[in-house]
Amino acid sequence: MPNLIEDRSLRDKMCVFKDRKEAGRLLAQRLLGYKDVNGIVLAIPSGGVPVAAEIAKVLGLSLDVIIVRKIQLPDNTEAGFGAVGPDGEVSLNTNLISQLHLTQEEVERQIQITVDTIKRRNELFRKGRQFPLLKDKVVIIVDDGLASGYTMLAAVDFIKRHKPGRVVIAVPTAPKETVDLILPRVDELVCLNVRSGFTFAVADAYENWYDLEDEEVISILRSFHIG
Repeated sequence: MPNLIEDRSLRDKMCVFKDRKEAGRLLAQRLLGYKDVNGIVLAIPSGGVPVAAEIAKVLGLSLDVIIVRKIQLPDNTEAGFGAVGPDGEVSLNTNLISQLHLTQEEVERQIQITVDTIKRRNELFRKGRQFPLLKDKVVIIVDDGLASGYTMLAAVDFIKRHKPGRVVIAVPTAPKETVDLILPRVDELVCLNVRSGFTFAVADAYENWYDLEDEEVISILRSFHIG
């Protein structure tokens, strides 16, 4: 039975984390059972990297990145109708595509844009390094929050194909419906700030929120001797 760990005192609240670093440190305290295990922390860039770095430091685990990307809507870069995994595997929200009346050409064009972006980010953040071996390891996947969850599901599906020992997701915030979607697919989900309601934005969980520049991500990775 998958295990959900949350902070009930933070349920449905906003502005509960000072920044991504603080969120990472708070998540790490809920993950102490994985300290010094045969494991790895995988961050989803860009926002997941500072969160994951704090977790990796506390747990004494290595850090790497997993490049997955939501397939953005043609007219709204904040929303998506699916995701592409590191190996090019595409997962689509077919219900949303139907609701929005997206044409096949629009869908294919947005998928290709996403694939091209993943290639560029792989070169930027992974610099051609071979993906780490995950077989029998505890794999902790980290982002700065979940929205629809399709990006995270693409990461989970990719990692499961590498036969890990345990798959754990650690995120500061997520909507309850996304938690319910993802929880059955993993061994454990740690989400401190679960929120319900008609609207949800990851940024609302943070006092200090901004889009990370590539150089900040690269700097964090270099501090772990990556890149």
